[in-house]
Amino acid sequence: MEEEPVPPALASESTDIAATPQQTWLRWLTEHYHTLLNVLTVAMFGGSLWLLHYEFRNIHPHDVAESFESLPWQVIALSLGFTLLNYAVMIGYDWLAVHLIDHVLKLRQVAIVSFLYYSFSNTLGSVFGGTPIRVRLYASWGMSSPEIVRMILLIATAFWMGLFTLGGTLFLLTPFDIPARFNLPLATSRPLGAILLSTVGLFFILCWVRQRPIHWMKINFQPPPLRIALAQTFVSATDFMCASAALYVLLPKDAQISFLPFTAIFILAVIVSLVSHVPGGLGVLELVVVTMLPFSNSHGLLASLLAYRVIYYLLPLTVGLCIVGVATFREHASTATAIGREAVRWTMVIGPRVVTGGVFVAGLILLISGSLPASHGRMAMLREFLPLPVVEVSHLLGSVIGALLLVLARSLQRRIDAAWVLTCILLGLGVLVSLAKGFDYEEAIILFVLLMALLPCRSHFFRKGQLLSPSLSPTWLLAAILSLGLMFWIVMFAYRHVEYSNDLWWEFAYRHDAPRSLRALLAAAVTIAIFAVASLLRAKPVTPTLATEEELAEVTDLVAASEACDANLALLGDKRFVFSHDRQAAVMFGCQGNCWIAMGDPIGHAESMDDAAWNFREACDAAGTWPVFYQVSQSSLARYVEMGLTMIKLGEEARVPLTDFSLAGGKRSGLRRTHKKVEEAGITFEIIPRSNVPQIMPRLKEISDAWLGDKATAEKGFSLGFFNEAYLSRYDIALVRDSQGIAIAFANILPGANHEELSIDLMRYVPDSQRNVMEYLFIELMLYGHHQGYHWFNLGMAPLSGIEANRLGPLWNRVCSLVFQHGEHFYNFQGLRNYKEKFDPVWSPKYLASPGGIALPQVLTNVATLISGGLGKLLHR
Repeated sequence: MEEEPVPPALASESTDIAATPQQTWLRWLTEHYHTLLNVLTVAMFGGSLWLLHYEFRNIHPHDVAESFESLPWQVIALSLGFTLLNYAVMIGYDWLAVHLIDHVLKLRQVAIVSFLYYSFSNTLGSVFGGTPIRVRLYASWGMSSPEIVRMILLIATAFWMGLFTLGGTLFLLTPFDIPARFNLPLATSRPLGAILLSTVGLFFILCWVRQRPIHWMKINFQPPPLRIALAQTFVSATDFMCASAALYVLLPKDAQISFLPFTAIFILAVIVSLVSHVPGGLGVLELVVVTMLPFSNSHGLLASLLAYRVIYYLLPLTVGLCIVGVATFREHASTATAIGREAVRWTMVIGPRVVTGGVFVAGLILLISGSLPASHGRMAMLREFLPLPVVEVSHLLGSVIGALLLVLARSLQRRIDAAWVLTCILLGLGVLVSLAKGFDYEEAIILFVLLMALLPCRSHFFRKGQLLSPSLSPTWLLAAILSLGLMFWIVMFAYRHVEYSNDLWWEFAYRHDAPRSLRALLAAAVTIAIFAVASLLRAKPVTPTLATEEELAEVTDLVAASEACDANLALLGDKRFVFSHDRQAAVMFGCQGNCWIAMGDPIGHAESMDDAAWNFREACDAAGTWPVFYQVSQSSLARYVEMGLTMIKLGEEARVPLTDFSLAGGKRSGLRRTHKKVEEAGITFEIIPRSNVPQIMPRLKEISDAWLGDKATAEKGFSLGFFNEAYLSRYDIALVRDSQGIAIAFANILPGANHEELSIDLMRYVPDSQRNVMEYLFIELMLYGHHQGYHWFNLGMAPLSGIEANRLGPLWNRVCSLVFQHGEHFYNFQGLRNYKEKFDPVWSPKYLASPGGIALPQVLTNVATLISGGLGKLLHR
């Protein structure tokens, strides 16, 4: 583990070197990318609401309600049928991608992923999204990270190619004028159709002739075979045809437009919605459709759009929540069928995230409901049973509960136990106030279903964190504020015919909807503002100092309980720590540039590791730094995916099984010859107990200095040990002596708890020592570990090894494979792999979890600088 290199790919640039104007601009763009995206989203959302307000200035809400209620059941059934067909067609995206990457999965597994992904992504967009759900489920079914990345890239390409194919064809065959208010440099749709079809044609040509990957903006993409590309495009085009049909059948009877021209307008609305980044295209899709379809019966068109939102967006989301709730309840059944056990397995993977998204939607539903006038028929019925104060208080509480659910959804995502308790209470109250404020039984049913899905998930919300924490990020607050803005627009639109006066705030009557909605809006705004101000004014923590003696004492106990040898790196003295709330696990990390870099997975008790990792993530958010986890294991990837981090493979770790390790047999003949030859030269091996290490420390220092002088290098740190007397005195020392009894090589022995793993960290030898002396030391340590009952000997990571240069893989894999094969001038990558291979180890992948995209080069530079011990040593190397 001593000779861990800094791969050249990690040392490509440094943030401390004078930057060019282009680098400065790129760095600024990297740091403010999410802010710019949020600004764009707010602008598009606000602009859409303003334009919709202008378009519907002459419409009365009661007319819309009457049109909504008068929709024929046959039309609703037909729209439901097209929606069901659409979600069935969308399974083809995942099925073809899974087939292309040649990973065996059953159709029902793919269908589960597809339905949950699209039901959440269509409704919530980037607020929660379905990508983490897709990643977690496929990973739980054995799909590797490179396979998942390739699959997502293939699906995204199919989506856009189908959209471009259908849109381009219809834009040419059924052209329409583009309104001047869109500020587009096109008067009709035909030029846009030609551009889209040209793009599709170029893509199909590439699929036909291209044999090598395409590299563009750090993305590596290998076009699929032409037959697969055609099939994917057909699935995508059919997807949009079904989605368009689900809305077309809901249009008013006076719609003077046929299906294909309408689909062309629908495709334009979808494209604008996707560009806007507004979750679910809310408001944007409606704006384009309303602008392009100036019906005389505008209130009927608005009713159709509302019905489409319910049928195509909210209903699938509700079904998804029901599926999760039913499958979760089956966990507690004494007997379960095979299908039930399968449902329980995947529900435990993504259930909490699905419920979290549902809680956010429930809050949004309560806010919208509090903004709209109640049905006069239902209010008349309530008048017979409930006094006016109960109705007024229930209406106010409904909006406050909705605002609280928006905030608590974030705490649920962070697995806070108190958030689970409060959310269950608020959902139960929400059911009651929904019935009391206007007998909104539909709303009450949704809240009840969500409560039933949340109740069995208690074990998943285990953290003892604070409800209001630094993790109430600006992005999350933005989502809550956008929801509040939507509520404000609905109130202003629904009651624009009501003349405002201060007396409205104090009017209380069963039929006075406007005052109730104004008070509800104010209550929700105050609730959101309190949480926003409290979060933004929370003291920003400073960068933590190196561990104190008290913290090191705590960490020492955690290291002793850890089965992984890498946990011993926490005792080097160069780490900082973030603990779990129960202090039973910790993340060790270093600071470099704008990154806090954790070394490996959390150490300590397994049940507290998630809590420690999330605390580290939130500490990074509060400090305004990027969280980075270096050398994490494949088994813990789901934890970092849920944090929104990107995974790249760094290499593979070699572990030698010790249970039956020996030098006997043909496979170990090389090791046997080396061992015999070194012993014939009079060289011996012994274990020095740590109580006797101080006595030989001067000689160890001489060996270390000679080794550093011969290698013309400096000490490193963070991910491997350096010569430190206090650190070495904690461990037994493996010592090799020459024929005269003089120590010529040593290594400190790192033990894992429960005799799970054995390894070494700092290994040094004198330059003129016997050849193969370190291989001899390894052999003796493995024999020692075998006799002591250890299960594995950890040889450390071979950087860049095991990274396949698959033609569908990302650019990172291609670069790493190239460096591994041809980078011997910089480091002996293949030699290190071959050296460890002679011990016949089991290889397991190691990953870097960090912010991705354009932030990745800066992250890699900071990691390389930290490992090398600073910029000077990095450049010297």
